[in-house]
Amino acid sequence: MRSLASLRRFKPLALVTVGLAAVLMLPTSASADLQSDIQNAVQEFLDVGRTSVPRADCGPGSLPENGMQGDVTAADRDSGRSTQGYRCNMSFVGGFAGRGAGITSTSFEHCSYMGSFFPGDLISEGRGVQVVDASDPANPRPTANLTEPAMLAGTWESLKVNTARKLLVGTGVPVGMGVGYLSVYDISDCAHPRLLNPGPGTNMLMPLPITTHEGGFSPDGNTYWASGIAPGFVSAIDLSDPANPHVVWQGLTGIEAHGFGISADGNRMYISALGGFTVLDISAVQRRDPNPQVSHIGRVFWTDGWATQHSIPVTYNGKPYLYTVDEGGSGGVKLIDISDDTNPKVAAKIKLEINLPQNLDSNIGSSMGGSAFAYESHYCTADRRDNPTALACGWISSGIRVFDVRDPFNIHEIAYFNPPARTGQNLSLWNSPHALASIIGVPLMSAPPAIRAVLEGQFNPSDALTPRTGRLAFGDVSTDWCLSPPEWRGSQLYVTCSDNGFMVLQLENDVYSPPADQESIVGS
Repeated sequence: MRSLASLRRFKPLALVTVGLAAVLMLPTSASADLQSDIQNAVQEFLDVGRTSVPRADCGPGSLPENGMQGDVTAADRDSGRSTQGYRCNMSFVGGFAGRGAGITSTSFEHCSYMGSFFPGDLISEGRGVQVVDASDPANPRPTANLTEPAMLAGTWESLKVNTARKLLVGTGVPVGMGVGYLSVYDISDCAHPRLLNPGPGTNMLMPLPITTHEGGFSPDGNTYWASGIAPGFVSAIDLSDPANPHVVWQGLTGIEAHGFGISADGNRMYISALGGFTVLDISAVQRRDPNPQVSHIGRVFWTDGWATQHSIPVTYNGKPYLYTVDEGGSGGVKLIDISDDTNPKVAAKIKLEINLPQNLDSNIGSSMGGSAFAYESHYCTADRRDNPTALACGWISSGIRVFDVRDPFNIHEIAYFNPPARTGQNLSLWNSPHALASIIGVPLMSAPPAIRAVLEGQFNPSDALTPRTGRLAFGDVSTDWCLSPPEWRGSQLYVTCSDNGFMVLQLENDVYSPPADQESIVGS
């Protein structure tokens, strides 16, 4: 049997050889440019980010991580140290935990809307979507419960706000995918949303012809898009009259359709696929053409991360880019050059040390017994669309991470806050997907990169073996899951995590100066 050292001589995967062999098999009449293009595409498809962004320099008042960047060590989990949380240049101001929060939540002005998770949200005292008033950031308080069918069914990744029109929309997603139900609210008084569509989408006898797992708005707020995961079915729902939501386009966009981002003019959708995304021309829907047609105009796929979550359109000095987030496989966040949207290119990557191929053994070792997700990114928010200065991300078991992105090719971390673990409180967190998913102890979302690390000879079994190795079921909630997009409020962030619920966090030690035109940009 080969030793680990000898396996490392085969660091490039056999897939690279297969890809290059395919290029060599092109007919001799194929142009050199075509061969070069295919070689580049193969390289990009197989490329893995092998460096992490520089660590934050933690100032006074910090309680930093004990292990590598982003890790919650097995020792900290088992000793109870993780119940104190970790912080670097960021502090807790106030919060409302309730019975936990669903997969993603959203906010508007001084209010937060805590996502619901079926069926736990039916049995808690805060049924459906809870509205939280944070006008006093140190003492957020619940003010209302939204209990329409879509809100009770679980909102998964569909709960979104459009600030231009002051609308809140969520769809009903009981288990991974839902059908039919969507509710629209006026949030002019953010603490007391007012239902606008008691008929179509809310009335149990008047479902809409949609499938849904995730959703989001076009920037003008006139269209809400619902994506139904697998197959890649997407629906465009007209909200020009919020009382009468109706479908104006539907279609299959691929074998899978997850989250997305939409360009500022509403003419392009960057719809996530299993690993990468497809660029759709949705201008006909934006214009409300009769019988609108949506065409595929570009795509980029990769193996460095999977279950691509969403994209945030931004510009740097007028040049368009995306920040695209992978939900699985330690893919982190990718900066994508979309100046030619027929041929998007990965320009840079954001990873933590715990996400690197050479550290996946330690990743598995510490995250066993913590359920299906480990140290993956999930949802991020830029602090403005043009020349953003910071990116804040929910990084699941690594908590909330904040990056300086003023120079997109020299990104570094400036702060983090990983909330206190609520270890052993599974049964009281009825609305937390983390608590429910902790029936599973194995970090399944990390399996593909771990297999790759083994094939590359970078996986040391001794580093993966810890006292937690045998915890295959009934996880101990020894970290939180931070899945929601953090949203900017000056030098504060509104964040929601599965176990700790809604929190207001304060950036400290002069690591961040809010731009005058600060705006939370999630992409949809």
